[in-house]
Amino acid sequence: MNGKYILDDKGEPHKEKNLMKWAKWYENSGQARIVAKTCVGNAEVSTVFLSLDHSFGNGPPMLYETMIFNSEDNEFGSYLERYSTRAEAEAGHTRIVNMVSHKE
Repeated sequence: MNGKYILDDKGEPHKEKNLMKWAKWYENSGQARIVAKTCVGNAEVSTVFLSLDHSFGNGPPMLYETMIFNSEDNEFGSYLERYSTRAEAEAGHTRIVNMVSHKE
């Protein structure tokens, strides 16, 4: 993982070079990191701000992630998607909720 990021007052990610500032923000950010959570039957679709770049040096920073938890028949396994922007994360969350909903 390459860089550390924090969200500003408007919810926009910014690279943070100071480890202690990043750690303090992360410790206190709680709900600010949650983009969306939606329950569909026994499954939960969760989209969060990761605060660490998960691109591993390949392309733009991947700062958001959507995962499916507790799928009743584990049909989706350990399904996840990552995104660079909040807008992409919100759109991805909606798309994945619709995908899970159509399996119900």
